[in-house]
Amino acid sequence: MSKVLDLLADQLADPETAWSLGTFGAIAEFTRDADEAAVLDRRDVMISAVTARGGLRIQTHPELRPIASESPTTESWSHRVALCLPERACAMSGRTVLTEVGRDRDALRAEDRDGVLFDLGLAALQADICVRSSEPDVIAALRGCAGKSVFAPDSQAMKVMLSSHPHRVFASRLGRIEVFQPIPPPGGKSPTGPHTHVLPKLLAHGRTHSANEPLPAGWIPCAHCYPPNPVRDQFGQRRPFQHERHAAFQMLLDRYGEPELVALKRRVVDSVAAGRDPAGIAANDRFTRGTVRVALRQLWASEQTSASLGAWLSAHDRFEPEEVENSREAHH
Repeated sequence: MSKVLDLLADQLADPETAWSLGTFGAIAEFTRDADEAAVLDRRDVMISAVTARGGLRIQTHPELRPIASESPTTESWSHRVALCLPERACAMSGRTVLTEVGRDRDALRAEDRDGVLFDLGLAALQADICVRSSEPDVIAALRGCAGKSVFAPDSQAMKVMLSSHPHRVFASRLGRIEVFQPIPPPGGKSPTGPHTHVLPKLLAHGRTHSANEPLPAGWIPCAHCYPPNPVRDQFGQRRPFQHERHAAFQMLLDRYGEPELVALKRRVVDSVAAGRDPAGIAANDRFTRGTVRVALRQLWASEQTSASLGAWLSAHDRFEPEEVENSREAHH
């Protein structure tokens, strides 16, 4: 556990690392600016960071397993480290209606620990999705909505929250993210920094995580960290390839990635370098195909070119060689 806590503490110290906690369709995100005031803390079993806009706490667990992975995106790739627990160990309350929980004694800031916590009742397996308020009028209004779904046509809960902007508190067995910023209006843009998304249509799928994330069966993500991406900054904007950022995540992937996918990626890189036929790699499902595409895109982005790279991209990533050159020019 100490090595895992070292990993998490190192990531927390980097302001470019982003974090999330929640479930498919309801997620809280924590980020901070490089020059933003933040209180960072590390103790024997936990790390935390608090800013004026929100906060994060991650705590260890005897069965915590970090799982690093990569996935292709429209133009490049994404990566993350999922902090997972076995399905039998990850369950939270599973409440299905708005429920008053009581004083939030686990709040990150001392001044919030007398605030009253309300579980929104979204029935997520691995996370309790809550709001917290210290305002008597808001507490009274939310109590009046308790006992029914926040999505019920006759519930005023959403209206109360949109007008009063209570803190959002998303908690799992591995910690919590708190968001202090206002809730954007319907159709409004989420603010930079800590924020949340609650999307009923995605929640209705009942998934614990995206189908595009390669996690082994029985392991549930109870939080994620997103180390800096070598081709995208923390705002999602393109930047020149960051070799050190790339190497740092590849070390995490070697240590915490799924062994079969890590081995497949090595085979792709070695095969391209050796000029082998791209038909020699079999990618028969979503995750193996994604692994091959990410490997090829990283070779292209890092300019580790070979005579065969264009053929590999054409075979496995719908690129033609001239498109590779045009894309590289646009990228840089």
